[in-house]
Amino acid sequence: MPWDLLGLIDRGMDDKVMPPVERMLAERACERVIVDFIHRLDLGEPSSVAELFTPDGVWDWPFGDRRIEGREALRAYFASRPADRLSRRLMTNILVTVESEATARAVSYLTTYRVDGYSGGMIEPRLPANVGHYEDIFRKIDGVWLLASRTVFLPFGGGTERLPAAGASPA
Repeated sequence: MPWDLLGLIDRGMDDKVMPPVERMLAERACERVIVDFIHRLDLGEPSSVAELFTPDGVWDWPFGDRRIEGREALRAYFASRPADRLSRRLMTNILVTVESEATARAVSYLTTYRVDGYSGGMIEPRLPANVGHYEDIFRKIDGVWLLASRTVFLPFGGGTERLPAAGASPA
């Protein structure tokens, strides 16, 4: 056979650490956390992303001088998003590497579309506010994969545009 399906699934990890099917389940659980994070920010309750972190979890933005540590601080940080913010994030190229039965790492790419001052309806398309990637560290606690650390790198980015107030005349 020209290629070995088990070899594709295995990606070179020692089966003595974790059997391939268990590793795939761990990878999928971590991928789910990555996607759930984005859904909660864009479509749910932003402060609830704190639940996806370990109790001592860290969100770090090295070039934005932001480092938030611990679930309660994370909850407060993400809850402080403006109520009139409209955002949509695209997550791609999610690559999870399981290191042990209780630890994993991931890299995923993000594109963020975002405006403040949103009052409903459809708005004209904008360029992305940010394009970059996340580097994540996961820990499995009581059978659940959680973010121990999430670091965001934004080589392309800018401020958040504020839409004109409803009924305001364009300049």
